[in-house]
Amino acid sequence: MEPSGTIAFATVSVTGFGFDVFSVAVPRSAESVTAAGLAERCHTDGLSINYNAQFADEDGQEVAFVSERAGSAGLFLSRPGSSERAVPLPTVEGSLFHDRPTVRNGRLYFVSAHEKPAVPFRSWAAVYATDLSSKETVRVTPEGVVDMSPAVSASGELLAVASYGERPWAFDFRVLETEVAVFRAADPARRVVVAARGGWPTWHGEGAVLFHRVAEDGWWSVFRVDVSPETLEPSGAETRVTPPGVHCFTPAATGGRWIAVATRRKERAHRHVELFDLETEQFTSLTSLLSPELHHYNPFFSPSGARLGYHRFRGAGAPGDSLIPYLQPVRSPVSSVRMLRVHGSFPSFSPDAKHLALNGDFFKAPGLTILRTDGSKRWVLTEKPNLFSTSWSPTESGVVFTSMGPIFETPKATVRVARLEFDPCELTDDRDDVDAALKELTRPEAGNDAFPAVSPCGRWVVFRSGRSGHKNLYIVDAARGEDTIRRLTDGEWIDTMPSWSPDGNLIAFSSNRHDPANAAVFSIYLVRPDGTGLRRVHVAGPPGSPEADKERINHVCFSPDCQWLLFTSNLGAVNAEPISGPNQFQPYGDLYLCRLDGSSLVRLTCNPYENGTPAWGPSLGVESLSLGPPAADDSLGEFDEPLWLTCDV
Repeated sequence: MEPSGTIAFATVSVTGFGFDVFSVAVPRSAESVTAAGLAERCHTDGLSINYNAQFADEDGQEVAFVSERAGSAGLFLSRPGSSERAVPLPTVEGSLFHDRPTVRNGRLYFVSAHEKPAVPFRSWAAVYATDLSSKETVRVTPEGVVDMSPAVSASGELLAVASYGERPWAFDFRVLETEVAVFRAADPARRVVVAARGGWPTWHGEGAVLFHRVAEDGWWSVFRVDVSPETLEPSGAETRVTPPGVHCFTPAATGGRWIAVATRRKERAHRHVELFDLETEQFTSLTSLLSPELHHYNPFFSPSGARLGYHRFRGAGAPGDSLIPYLQPVRSPVSSVRMLRVHGSFPSFSPDAKHLALNGDFFKAPGLTILRTDGSKRWVLTEKPNLFSTSWSPTESGVVFTSMGPIFETPKATVRVARLEFDPCELTDDRDDVDAALKELTRPEAGNDAFPAVSPCGRWVVFRSGRSGHKNLYIVDAARGEDTIRRLTDGEWIDTMPSWSPDGNLIAFSSNRHDPANAAVFSIYLVRPDGTGLRRVHVAGPPGSPEADKERINHVCFSPDCQWLLFTSNLGAVNAEPISGPNQFQPYGDLYLCRLDGSSLVRLTCNPYENGTPAWGPSLGVESLSLGPPAADDSLGEFDEPLWLTCDV
């Protein structure tokens, strides 16, 4: 039987991105730059998330860009003055991920991630090209090779990519260990590696490639390598272009004296686009003159060099809808499974599946809210901070369990399992808050007690506890707490994030017990509630294989019919360069499902974000969602830079 139902899940910060593509006129000189003279223009219409664009015409009127308006990352073309502001570009039907579109000589080059590699832990990203006349699409990247961040020269004859080649993913995501490779569009199989380390290449004319990487002094910087027009081999040593003391990344160039870079400076809290003069080696500020308190990403030039584009949060007076919906439909690769992204984290379904309980993000209030599953209304149950993980009692419509305390802490940190009781009759349209009584089920001195999951009968709660000095699983009475407590697992490893099967027969959890010394690897385990029948579910490979012990699998839960497991994992590596976007704690985190024996693996999400904390409920049969009033307006545009990117080098 095929999997079915509704999956609600969270994605780090994405609901607040609100990106649109903008451009400014490139100034004639550094001395002539003024905010009024830049004349910022918006090229996208305030729908969903729009980003990673390139100009598709000479004078900078048409823009090819990525948009998630259809529930996944698709490619569109904006034409000012047309009846439709943006039209879809012909790409790969069925692909959940497209990126970095470039139109040259009647061909569209882009990244897609629709072809599954032969082995796990390898990115699905590859470069493709579509003939815009015939609509025929071909794979440009050779089979078995991983390519990202393609750059097409002005002539359309040369391409440069950030590539893993045929090397396996090294589980890197802060600084990708990609190489820069170049090849001719007419002969993509013959590739030349021009830099052993680097990313985000851009052509400077037809004979030089600029790219970014972290220099030996710790600063992200732009480097240059000249290539022979005949052989494409490097014709000289790499040279550093931008100086230390400022992070410079995602470069853009044409062939003139100016390049554009995104920068992070010690004196600024935001990423901005600046021009860098290759002759004088001086920076010229641009976007900081227009929107100093917003991040700006991934600059790109028009072919003539007259306009410079980028994307940023669409707020601060720009046209467009900046509301954050409570729920966003997300395209599912399985027709019988509906997917909803929540504005929050750790959703769980009510017994009748008419509501969801969810936390806010990891660091901001409100602490726990109730949301209609059509997205039309939300109620605050408690604004108490430091709440994470929810589990709605299957037998009590007014009881939700959660964890109280810091989320990423040692076994002995004070985190408690709590029971929240409220009257479901108070979930009415004329109220925004619901009174709730909170009862702590575990003792403060017991240590790190978290991730409660309720049994189908409603009597028991399984949770993770560090009371022994190691994180293992325990079961307590759902009403009386530690008056009745039983240890379920025992060992000097981490057992965490348990989930009870709807039929009550199994508990699934994540554990590193197969490699206790490694806190970065977790696999799925199943156990009966009486502690018998413990077994590992092998997803990446059979027992004893090198792949089996590289799994990082968390947030496991069951399908409503108990035949499938849903989880977040690193199996698909990364699809894009994490430095090019806002912070994602684990940009390799995507949702997958498999049968209870690990077979029939299906990837559900494919994007450069961290997707996780899923819940699997029944099929809702709701055809459309109400977007309701804005949720957490004050967080719009305030997402973080990658937390590992610091200016304290």
